[in-house]
Amino acid sequence: MKRLVSRYLVALATIAFGIVSFAVTAFAPALAQAPAPAFGAPPSGEVPILFNDQHVYSKPDRLKKGRVLAALVRGKTILVPLRSMFEQMGATVSYNASTKTVDVSKPGADVQVTVGKSEVVINGEARPLDVPPEIYKGSLVVPVRVISEGMGAYVLWVADKRLVVVRYLNAPVATPPPSTPIPATPAPVATAVPTAVPTLAPTPTPTKNFDAFLAADVLFAPKVYNEFSPGNRGGASLAGRAGFTFNVNNLAILAEGTVNQFRYPHRGSTLFDGRPFVGGVANPAFSGSGVCAGPANGDQGCVTPLGGNGSAFVNSFDARDTEVDGRLGVGIANPKIFLVGSYEQRYGNYGYPRLNGFGGGIEKLPEFSQPISIYGSALYYPQLSGDYVDQNGFGQKLQYREFKYQAGLTINVPKTPLFLDFGFLGNRLTGKQNAPGNANSTSLYGGLGLHF
Repeated sequence: MKRLVSRYLVALATIAFGIVSFAVTAFAPALAQAPAPAFGAPPSGEVPILFNDQHVYSKPDRLKKGRVLAALVRGKTILVPLRSMFEQMGATVSYNASTKTVDVSKPGADVQVTVGKSEVVINGEARPLDVPPEIYKGSLVVPVRVISEGMGAYVLWVADKRLVVVRYLNAPVATPPPSTPIPATPAPVATAVPTAVPTLAPTPTPTKNFDAFLAADVLFAPKVYNEFSPGNRGGASLAGRAGFTFNVNNLAILAEGTVNQFRYPHRGSTLFDGRPFVGGVANPAFSGSGVCAGPANGDQGCVTPLGGNGSAFVNSFDARDTEVDGRLGVGIANPKIFLVGSYEQRYGNYGYPRLNGFGGGIEKLPEFSQPISIYGSALYYPQLSGDYVDQNGFGQKLQYREFKYQAGLTINVPKTPLFLDFGFLGNRLTGKQNAPGNANSTSLYGGLGLHF
């Protein structure tokens, strides 16, 4: 009986060995050809990224399904997925779909970027970006500078490995619990990129809190309408402005001064020169003492005086109207839009009293971080007033309302603080008390400026 059982067991073992041998022989080629787990090579333009020695992907839940974006290369700029990077740093990320703006915040830091806009706002200060943020494969990617400057992380591009390394020293994952002793040897993950660790110590870029600018321009043949000029064009005139902006608790403040001077001719006629006879012929307009006998009738020699009554003869002369104003503003919107208050003084070279008054309006400053930028202002002064003594010895007031405007364009000169300045400016005065009438002046201008 025992021999029978032994023979039975030997037969079963022989059969089992044969089955195993057949299986190995049949499936060995297939097993030899089975590929290793493939996570995929980075597509063109994409590179891996390590954050505190851990791989980072834009959407971790899709890891290994094909390939998910890690970091993107655009020219010489590396872009990284904003949400995944900042959330690992403990920041809160919110997206405004209507403005396509993302706000990233955590204690002590606030970062805002807008899709397609070459600018990042870090703690209220706008800074230029070489490449604008974009949506790539459903994820918002931003230049890696946003991370290094916004959150104080250290960033390194390892060229020979085509690898982006980011270290955030204050990240919770990098800070051991107080009660845990420091290990005698580095953790295994610390050796993922040993060649990159010694060089990860760039100096963070200092925050810029101050901008200044000045510009000097020439007014090209200004055109003036008033009691001395029915639209005469003058020669080259001058204009200028200077100002600076700074931040106070994330509130932008503007201080600025401007000056415009319009030069134009008044052309007096010999007909109304106050003589009873002109060329031996009686002067029909003569009424004595150089006073025009009637309305000007289109002749520039007869001018409506202060008070608005009658007319008087004025010889030819070159007139100058000068306006100087100081402005103080607070930022109300980006980019660089301010609500301003202003104090203005106006004066000429023809004996009128100086006018002064307060006003206000809105102003947009140029963005000198951009190669080309537009700017402009619109200000309203409800009352410009000055005192004078009339021909009877009585004190009087001369008053106007004024609307003043300007629209311009700046073009930066590469690698210098210089910029070219072009635009159009003007004003419109509406007569109030004792004004001879309404007036307005307009001109194209161009010049050169500096920004700091």
